[in-house]
Amino acid sequence: MLKFLDPPAPKPLLPDEKIASEYKKMRLKVFLGAFMGYAGYYLVRKNLALAIPGMTKPIADGGLGYTNFQLGIGLSAIGIAYAFSKFIMGAVSDRSDARKFMVIGLILSSVLMMSVGLFPFATSSVAIIFIFMLIIGWLSGMGWPPCGRIMVHWFSQNERSFKMSIWNTSHTFGSGSLGMLATAGVALIGGFFVADASGVTVVQSWKAVFVFPAAVALVIALFCWWALRDTPESCGLPSIDKYRNDLTAKKESHPGEKIPFKVLFVKYVFRNKLLWMIALANVFVYLVRYGIGDWAPTYCQESGLLTPNQSNLAFSLHNYAGIPGTILCGWVSSRFFKGRCAPANVIYMLLVFFSVLLYWKAAPVAAFLSDTFSTDLVATRVTVVYSALIAIGFFIYGPVALIGVQAVNLVPKNAAGTAAGFVGLFGYLFGDSLLSKLVIGGVSSSSWGWNGAFWVLTIGCLLAAILSATTWKREKAALLG
Repeated sequence: MLKFLDPPAPKPLLPDEKIASEYKKMRLKVFLGAFMGYAGYYLVRKNLALAIPGMTKPIADGGLGYTNFQLGIGLSAIGIAYAFSKFIMGAVSDRSDARKFMVIGLILSSVLMMSVGLFPFATSSVAIIFIFMLIIGWLSGMGWPPCGRIMVHWFSQNERSFKMSIWNTSHTFGSGSLGMLATAGVALIGGFFVADASGVTVVQSWKAVFVFPAAVALVIALFCWWALRDTPESCGLPSIDKYRNDLTAKKESHPGEKIPFKVLFVKYVFRNKLLWMIALANVFVYLVRYGIGDWAPTYCQESGLLTPNQSNLAFSLHNYAGIPGTILCGWVSSRFFKGRCAPANVIYMLLVFFSVLLYWKAAPVAAFLSDTFSTDLVATRVTVVYSALIAIGFFIYGPVALIGVQAVNLVPKNAAGTAAGFVGLFGYLFGDSLLSKLVIGGVSSSSWGWNGAFWVLTIGCLLAAILSATTWKREKAALLG
């Protein structure tokens, strides 16, 4: 590994009278840096999805004439690469300076995504688009692991679930901001992208979707370089456990120590039975997360529940509901369970189960309410669907966040990125790419239809709750003794 990425050595301790004020200032800075940095990664991750409507137009209309299926292949590259990258790059980040690691990944992701819009060769074939998205997906794996390292070093175990639940809303914030920045980019600079189509000049404003958000992400990378620091010890501060007198934290590693890769993977991952259970639970959490979110516009329109505009609004409400839901889930974990994640995950996944049932049966529920209270059927149905999707978004993102927290809590700090990456690998590869994309898509298109898809989703909710419940006592024993 390049020496440039090595973690900084500890500095001599600051005078006692300066430690409290410096800690307060630095904890705020690194938290903001981690929040904005991870949000920045989401500005250069799903741009292709937003550019597809423009790219599928005929060449004479400024598009490239691709089909949705062809560009869908490019989209799949991001998820596949990200699943493996989050795991492997997690191990690399555990041996690196989190500040440098995160900023370098964000800069490279931004430059590549910007290149897709700036250089015609980058979109000249499906194969080239796939390669670009594959590399960007891999670089995306440099976002979460260093944030996990930062959070375990700067926030102690008994406060971490709440603080990380707040931090974890950064991806929702980033995804929502991408849509707005893409719209702004098309309005501000879309007219500058032109091409020749058989002697006629056409505008390819969709290219701004790649360029403008990526430019904003580069600015965020500069902010992260200013705000982030690897560990308190590298700033002349005592460890967070000593500073907060948190005796529940694990004491198996020393700041700056590089754990050998063999030890990382074998001792702290492959032989960690509790981590395997968490990873399996994450598969079904991600099945529900993406099985609901990614298919909501299609299901609502195919089922006649919502119009296209209403379904887009429902999708946005579903995602933004995750912000308060995630924060509340983290607060519940910290306030009532001393930072343990399994109890909150079980409670939330059961609430997701009932919310999915309401979403599934929205039409008959709306008909019953309309008859009972003499309300307009269509308006009532829209309200029920909105309410169900908001409820699912509110509850599902808590377990999404806390499963990652649970993983990093169960290993030494210097193995946090590896543990988070391992759990994320299961979530993205099996839960997202396999179950939510292929299984839900295949079942809904078969003779079983959407009823069959909802059977898969509801069973997924219950399996996530059951697998989380199996870690309840073992997590308590591991963390509290």
